[in-house]
Amino acid sequence: MLKVLVIDDEAVVRRGIMLGVDWAARGCVLVGEASNGEEGLAAVERYSPNLIITDVRMPRLDGIEMLTKLRDQGCKAHVILLTAYSDFAYARSALKLGADDYLLKPFRDEELTAAIDKVRQKERELTGLAPADLLPLTKGDKSKYVLQALQYIAGHYADEDISITTISQHLQVSEGHLSHVFKKETGYTVINYLTQYRVHKAMELLRDCRRKVYEVADQVGYRDVTYFGSTFKKLVGMSPSEYQDRCR
Repeated sequence: MLKVLVIDDEAVVRRGIMLGVDWAARGCVLVGEASNGEEGLAAVERYSPNLIITDVRMPRLDGIEMLTKLRDQGCKAHVILLTAYSDFAYARSALKLGADDYLLKPFRDEELTAAIDKVRQKERELTGLAPADLLPLTKGDKSKYVLQALQYIAGHYADEDISITTISQHLQVSEGHLSHVFKKETGYTVINYLTQYRVHKAMELLRDCRRKVYEVADQVGYRDVTYFGSTFKKLVGMSPSEYQDRCR
């Protein structure tokens, strides 16, 4: 499973990337985010991502400078660059630094998922591993439990009673151990990841303007539509109805 780090100085772009992709379905897990190259360097050291999705133009340290430093430090992570048309030639030069792909802003979710799938395929060819094996097991099989938790959330996110308790019971591991390894390896608590996953699924459903907000709330595990609305707005930056209007 690829560990993904997202770096962009625009918060709305970061949210769009983080919520616009079904990471579990792509064999990925988000491990963190950063708003500039300096924060990105620290995040890479902390999370050891396999895939870095980064903007080119950022304050303090831009994407090219950051990538240069990472390569000098021996970082071999895959990189997808995000660039405006005016920086196209600049970003293209980064391919010499080992960037795997670049996307011109504004890009569609489908373009990003296609780029991610290309990286996944390249990683499989390089390692000869099946998709589920791309996140290596660590001492105590920690990553096994993280992967199983991600799979359980993907299959049960709509359950009203899903919790750290139900997940740990299913995996036959203590809540404390699961909480520790999940946070360590993904950068999220189990519940924060569940919330992110539910909102991502809600965004997918809301693109069908025939669906009512309360119906979508119920379909992603929220029985309280008001709470769903406030959670959605906190993560996406707009209410479910405002998001749906933008998709018309």
